Amino acid sequence: MGVTSDDAVLIEKGKKAGEPYVITVNCPDKTGLGCDICHTILEFGLYITRGDVSTDGIWCYVILWVIPHSSSRVVRWMNLKDRLQSICPPSIPSFYLNQPSQRASSSPVYLLKFCSLDRKGLLHDVTEVLDELELTIQRVKVTTTPDGYVLDLFFIKDNLHKSSFMSSQCSFRSTLWLEEWWHFSFVFGLLKNYLDSLYQKEPRSQALSQDITELKRASVKTDNSLSPAHTLLQINCVDHKGFLYDIMRTLKDCNIKIAYGRFSPVNKGRRELDLFIQHKGGEKIVDPEKQDALCSRLKLELLHPLRVLITNRGPDTELLVANPVEVSGRGRPRVFYDVTFALKSLGICIFLAEIGRHSADREWEIYRFLLDENCNFQLSSKVVRNQIVDKVRRALMGWKDVTFGVACKKIQEERALLFVWDEAG
Repeated sequence: MGVTSDDAVLIEKGKKAGEPYVITVNCPDKTGLGCDICHTILEFGLYITRGDVSTDGIWCYVILWVIPHSSSRVVRWMNLKDRLQSICPPSIPSFYLNQPSQRASSSPVYLLKFCSLDRKGLLHDVTEVLDELELTIQRVKVTTTPDGYVLDLFFIKDNLHKSSFMSSQCSFRSTLWLEEWWHFSFVFGLLKNYLDSLYQKEPRSQALSQDITELKRASVKTDNSLSPAHTLLQINCVDHKGFLYDIMRTLKDCNIKIAYGRFSPVNKGRRELDLFIQHKGGEKIVDPEKQDALCSRLKLELLHPLRVLITNRGPDTELLVANPVEVSGRGRPRVFYDVTFALKSLGICIFLAEIGRHSADREWEIYRFLLDENCNFQLSSKVVRNQIVDKVRRALMGWKDVTFGVACKKIQEERALLFVWDEAG
């Protein structure tokens, strides 16, 4: 097993209430380490306010200031430290110790079967419980029966690798499903206390934010005049959840490594980022075509980090959400959580939900939701559909809702007009 210094990851609480926590990572360097760190931080529901990174190609030093996206979220900081520690390359290579590295072993995938009477927001409440238990949803299959019951199948991974917790709380048996899967059933009582407490929570209020059209003002430039060994990459874009992760995953997928970077605090809703970068082999990016390709790719990822669409599926209304998958095969964190939260906030029930993968020019993770027509909104209305898409997109991007109250009023007014038109007709 590789040995990593206890000082590789340090998390310090702010000196005053409301001040950011400071995360420091000091470990051997590897291409894509910044992406892995940002992915983990996003998975824990944290927002990076600013940061610095530097490396000499052998050792790296990363410091990030973070706060929770939601004030009601409980962050398990020791678990975060353990997760960050696990992605840091070992200080002493494992072959010196003649033992296999723990990082090489991946967590098994579990199949969780959940059956209950349906109600509004139930799917998000179960998702929130799994999130609090630090179980990552890999795939999901959600169906609603005609008699008002739901059967939810979650394929989940245990991020903490605490199988003893699983076996002590659940009954399970081994089975085969494409690979080695563990099949077990959660007793409803395990979730009941969580669900009962979640059901009593008041809806969280939303505040004003920038309009989505600000995304189109993204600026990505390169400059080779300031450093003899590195290319300067300058990015200016509207702020959104996972902003730094979207940049880091793109650079990782393009085999670009970072020598130095500074992530400035938000200014009038926008972010500025300066990165000194190189090819994986250590060369500057001097080819104009490669510079243009990189800038275009980054602009596209910043403009459309996620795609949200409402369409018809026969007589039903289907919400589709798609995000690109990393070359490593890893998807974006917390997408299912954010979508189900947005739909719960709107009072829209989910009749069926699925998560799958689709490969075209690249691999995509696709979230499909069939929406229940028995809600307060006329789902066939274009205005209603636009507002649902806007609400879901804002939840995914971490934008507070500027017009949610006004939008709901417009939706209700339109529904009333449709009702009057039907009566007149």
